[in-house]
Amino acid sequence: MTNQPTGTSDGAIRWGILGTGFIAGLQAQDLNENGFTVQAVGSRALDSSKSFAEQYGVATAHGSYEDLVADPSVDVVYIATPHPFHHANAVLALNAGKHVLVEKSFTMNAREAQDIVDLAESKGLVALEAMWTRFLPHMIRLRAIIQEGTIGEVRKVVASHNQSLPKDPAHRLNDPALGGGALLDLGIYPISFAFDILGTPETIRASASMTATGVDRQTAAIFEYAGGRQAIVDCELDAASANRAMVIGTEGWIDIESTWYNPVPFTVHTLDGSVIERYEQPVNSRGMQYQAAELERLIRAGDTAGTILPPSESVAVMAAMDEIRRQIGLSYDADATPDGTSLD
Repeated sequence: MTNQPTGTSDGAIRWGILGTGFIAGLQAQDLNENGFTVQAVGSRALDSSKSFAEQYGVATAHGSYEDLVADPSVDVVYIATPHPFHHANAVLALNAGKHVLVEKSFTMNAREAQDIVDLAESKGLVALEAMWTRFLPHMIRLRAIIQEGTIGEVRKVVASHNQSLPKDPAHRLNDPALGGGALLDLGIYPISFAFDILGTPETIRASASMTATGVDRQTAAIFEYAGGRQAIVDCELDAASANRAMVIGTEGWIDIESTWYNPVPFTVHTLDGSVIERYEQPVNSRGMQYQAAELERLIRAGDTAGTILPPSESVAVMAAMDEIRRQIGLSYDADATPDGTSLD
């Protein structure tokens, strides 16, 4: 692969963190440990911002998102709020002239995603989805193996993301008003992986079961492609599994170990099961620094889109999840258009 992110920074580009939740802390820690400059943090509550800044050694704490994006010492804003707020937060930052790294799922639907992408493009800014798995070393090597033809023609991708998460009906994951459900939080991983390997499917068939609060408890989908190729993806929020993934070809297969979307080993097999290659490369920190390095690379190159995860693909992934939600009967407030009609 060309244009591979290194996972490190010279610190010249300055980061702002929008939001102070769990994922924001993980990203801040990985940035700090790999040479990035975390310049500022913003929260709707100044006390929360100050606490985060103290914990992660951030120079400036802002008591509002507006103050964060207006900070002239910030070049990039990492959007770490729940996904129902990604669109508004990204638009706020882009309109302030900041590049954005937007947590997955990128938005609530494809319409919101396209809006962010169009705005960023019009301003010459980078809007990158924080699908951190795409940029990890094992995924870069995996794509190279496939491109080299080692496992022949890819026929099938199989990937799961099942976790036992909080059962409280008021928890964000179970609340439709906060974009709850397995699909947007967990399903985004295997769906994005399917897009990474096979591209946009021609057709989608989906099935789900729902929680008492009206969000999907578990969802499974088959993506169908030309030539009979398939991706089989599933997710669940109230039961855990090994969370492995496979890429199956005509001359062999790749088995990615648990938990496949983390920086873990994988093994390449021939048709008779013999091992061609076992790839294992430990990474510093959790691995979220690689997506940040890619964004910095794009800024320095003067590009608004890379090849590993171009903005158009983030929109296409959201469109696929829109279709899955249509089939399983899952809608959110964000699906209503400005005139009050539904996206359906």
